[in-house]
Amino acid sequence: MAVAAAEDDALWAAVADPTRRRVLEALLEQGEATTTTLAQGLPITRQAVAKHIVVLNRVGLVAGQRQGREVRYAVQPERLDDAADSMARVAAQWDRRLARIKRLAESLQAETQVDS
Repeated sequence: MAVAAAEDDALWAAVADPTRRRVLEALLEQGEATTTTLAQGLPITRQAVAKHIVVLNRVGLVAGQRQGREVRYAVQPERLDDAADSMARVAAQWDRRLARIKRLAESLQAETQVDS
């Protein structure tokens, strides 16, 4: 359980950064690309793209394949599905928590009205 939570934390930290999300979106649009190609379409340097790719690679959202002198990166769809599932689970947990808070607030409001 702790390992899964740590993986989720790393995944969420990776996609929390708006620039990394833009890199992911660019890769999804292009299918695969080098850091140089990605930098041409983004307002950041190739070195910055490379640093963001390292983080995305570490959590398994992208993978690189060497072709000659270049490394071409692509999104790993199965890991992206895992990320979406993880986010959906957290959203469902928050929905349950918020529903409990709402019920509690409504019951307190009803008690206040009865006491008035």
